[in-house]
Amino acid sequence: MAADEEDKAERVRRPSGKRVAKQSGDAEADSRVGDAGGKRAKGRVTAAHAMRYAVEQLQELLGRAPESVSTVKPTGEGWEAAVEVLELERVPSTTSVLASYRVTLDEEGELVSYERVRRYTRGQIDPRM
Repeated sequence: MAADEEDKAERVRRPSGKRVAKQSGDAEADSRVGDAGGKRAKGRVTAAHAMRYAVEQLQELLGRAPESVSTVKPTGEGWEAAVEVLELERVPSTTSVLASYRVTLDEEGELVSYERVRRYTRGQIDPRM
C-alpha cells in the first residue's frame, strides 16, 4: 500500500467489534458498516458475511490464504463452513497439496473452532457417492 493510500485508509467495525482496514470505495468493507453491519434482524450475520469472516479468521490463524469456500450452512449456534487451503505448492500444480478445514462460527461471525478434515492433491477427484 502506498503512503498516500495509507492516509485514505480508515478503520471500520465488524459486527463483532473487531476493527478491519477499509479502503475508501471498498464495497465489501462498506457492506459491514452501518446499523445492520452485515447482520439480519435477529443478530445473525448473513451467509455471505459468514463466508468472508470464516476466510479472514482462518487466514489469520493459519498464515495462509484460503483458496475457496466449498460450503456454508447455518447451524443452531451460528454457521459452519468448509474452507479449502493450499498447504504445499508443487510443480505441476495438479500435485499441490490442499486441505479442507471445517470452520465453526457463532451467530455474529466469530470463529469458535476449526479443524482440518481432509488433505488431498489438487488433481484428485472424489469417488462417486
